[in-house]
Amino acid sequence: MGSLGWPEIMVILVIALVIFGPRKLPQLGRTLGKALGEFRRATNDLKNTLELEVHKEEEKVNAPERRKREDEYSRRAAERQTPPDDAPPTEPPAADEATIEAPEAELPFEEPTTSDAERE
Repeated sequence: MGSLGWPEIMVILVIALVIFGPRKLPQLGRTLGKALGEFRRATNDLKNTLELEVHKEEEKVNAPERRKREDEYSRRAAERQTPPDDAPPTEPPAADEATIEAPEAELPFEEPTTSDAERE
């Protein structure tokens, strides 16, 4: 079954005009438009509800596996932060003056030799 083209739509409109008359046709169009809008809203609501329920079910099924991965990640992170018992304690590196001072950056423009007050 193909889609409706302009000639088919015109035939349907002419038949509707003959059956319902010019007075009832606008009212029928409004009613049909409201019904289609309500149907679309109900369809979207049903679709959103189904997607939410599927998402909740997936969360229930995947929760133990996700919890296991999170525990493994936490355990590995704790192992990386804790030094071994036989390792000597590490001291932070001493800060010398060369590392504290930042080198001067070159400016992309020349510094003005006169101030704005001197120009006036």
